[in-house]
Amino acid sequence: MSDISLNQAQAAVDAALAKSAEMGVKMDIAVVDAGANLKAFARMDGAWLGSIDIALKKARTARWFDMPTGAIGGLSQPGGALFNIEHSNGGLITFPGGLPLTAADGSVIGAIGVSGSSVEDDHAVAEAGVAAVK
Repeated sequence: MSDISLNQAQAAVDAALAKSAEMGVKMDIAVVDAGANLKAFARMDGAWLGSIDIALKKARTARWFDMPTGAIGGLSQPGGALFNIEHSNGGLITFPGGLPLTAADGSVIGAIGVSGSSVEDDHAVAEAGVAAVK
């Protein structure tokens, strides 16, 4: 199993921080490795304390299922194939802001989770982190 390097994880955090600053939002940003363990983290000055846990859970959710957290959210609605999945694994986050991170060969090497604004903003900041790892 490939794993994200510290340099890659920090590059993802740095890109996400830059995008957050560009957008004028204050974010908590978590990057986990292939085993869903925290590898890098940043909390912007003034970012919500409650978003620390959400960012980490978004990253872990994206890694455990190797898909964007927003996609899991679509499947977890009442009547959906994964209804109530958010109660598993000690609590998952099933709205946008968590994305898998992949190596050049397409293998998942970790994930990024971002929280602190609207889910649309969280997702855009996470995408910036993903782009920095490719």
